[in-house]
Amino acid sequence: METNASSDNISSNKYMVPEKQPYRTWYHFQPPQNWMNGPMYYKGVYHFFYQFNPYAPTFGSYMVWGHSASYDLINWIHLNHALEPSESYDINGCYSGSITTLPGEKPIIMYTGSDSNKHQVQNLAVPKNLSDPFLREWEKHPQNPILIPPSGVEVDGFRDPTTAWKGSDGKWRVVIGAKNGDEGKALLYYSEDFVDWKLFPDPMYASENTGMFECPDFFPVYISGTKKGVDTSVNNSSVKHVLKTSYQNKQLEYYFLGDYFLDQEKFVPDADLGGPNLNLILDHGMFYASKSFFDYAKNRRILWGWSKECDTTQDDYEKGWAGLQCIPRQVWLDESGKWLMQWPIEEVEKLRDKQISIKGEKLAGGSIVEVSGITASQADVEVLFEVPEIENAEFLDESEVDPELLCSEEYASRSGTIGPFGLFALASEDQTEHTAIFFRIYKTSNRYVCLMCSDQSRSSLRENVDKSSYGTIFDIDPNQKTISLRILIDRSIIESFGEKGRICITSRVYPSLAIDKDAHLHVFNNGTQSVVISELNAWSMNKAEFVQEESIK
Repeated sequence: METNASSDNISSNKYMVPEKQPYRTWYHFQPPQNWMNGPMYYKGVYHFFYQFNPYAPTFGSYMVWGHSASYDLINWIHLNHALEPSESYDINGCYSGSITTLPGEKPIIMYTGSDSNKHQVQNLAVPKNLSDPFLREWEKHPQNPILIPPSGVEVDGFRDPTTAWKGSDGKWRVVIGAKNGDEGKALLYYSEDFVDWKLFPDPMYASENTGMFECPDFFPVYISGTKKGVDTSVNNSSVKHVLKTSYQNKQLEYYFLGDYFLDQEKFVPDADLGGPNLNLILDHGMFYASKSFFDYAKNRRILWGWSKECDTTQDDYEKGWAGLQCIPRQVWLDESGKWLMQWPIEEVEKLRDKQISIKGEKLAGGSIVEVSGITASQADVEVLFEVPEIENAEFLDESEVDPELLCSEEYASRSGTIGPFGLFALASEDQTEHTAIFFRIYKTSNRYVCLMCSDQSRSSLRENVDKSSYGTIFDIDPNQKTISLRILIDRSIIESFGEKGRICITSRVYPSLAIDKDAHLHVFNNGTQSVVISELNAWSMNKAEFVQEESIK
């Protein structure tokens, strides 16, 4: 965070952000510079606290809690740091944590500190002035640390407490991520006063070969299919619960739907977890360390994830920054009860500018149509495809297929029957560079499925850039006539939402040609059967506002 110039703040840092920034986003949250990684709503203001290294665009030994505030989750005011290493229990870094609102509208931070022995311990902090809606100053609790690693947990593998919830018995509960060897654990604690915490004997969940359970999250969702959110402490017959964890070994966000039995302190995942290749992953791309919160103002649950860089550390130093937040997503349980739905919050639509529309245009096999007239390097695109009779789809033996391998081998240019069809984003004029987000429909021995991919193999001519392809396979109705896709493009990030948010894939790309006004957007169909662009709407996106508080006084 940039603050007033002094010898120990960012303004004097030698890693200043260069003026020319082809990959710095226009409307995704980023700190002014350097490296970043729990949101909340308080007195009319949204708050975002994040992992921040004030001295370099890398994870470092002096991690603080950066702090920004917003009235709409899109335009942000950067504030002074909320927490900095200062005591024996956090002298080696203030790591991740969460905010809980106690009765009387009193926020409290529970965060992980790296102590003088580099052991991970849990600490509390409270606002100095509850009448300040910006919560500018925080003070650490005199009884810190309130928790130390229990037996059976590694001393450097005990972190990331969730937002706490209150049971019908009046006790608070919180989940903390942990590991022992290659086993990940979600440890469950309870407290009557939020200071003295006790460990339940059995973890809420544990799994072998996953490594650390990072950034766990636990929250209820309505089973009715409504998009409305629900407070974290609600537990009754109208809700299911979601346990989300970031698997360190896989760098993916897995989640489980199930029932939470307070009297037994037990979370029981549903037996039926959907399709064999779905695996209930929040986002199949570069999306990690998400946190959710209940937005009381609009009665919705909002999920916010981090997207790391996929170029080199040297590139990060040259840019002067690394990492950004995806657009906040509203999240709810699909009416089937089998998976979560995610959709960009409605506020991002306020940034839409010039609009281009295409309706009822047939895409014969091998055809490509440019969507011209918008700024393709910063765009919001929604398209609905009409697909042919899917009984003509080609056969796929799912038992022998890894969807991501299929995406990387298929390439969007190779012809199938129904698909691949979709969008070329951040494409150069001659399409030497492009990222293809596409669908392809197959039939298996007993059902129809759709492959959704984000193919980055041709995203850049640059070397030393990760060009992985991401994808997944999901079931579709045999009578299905349409498939929808929305993508948010912002210079070095593409967020893709298939089937109204059922499937999400985030990609980080670094084109060398398709930059600014030289970026193009196309719709394509490389299947042998025609598809129809039922409706496409694309908007240029304006810049969001990111200002330092001192500059607006």
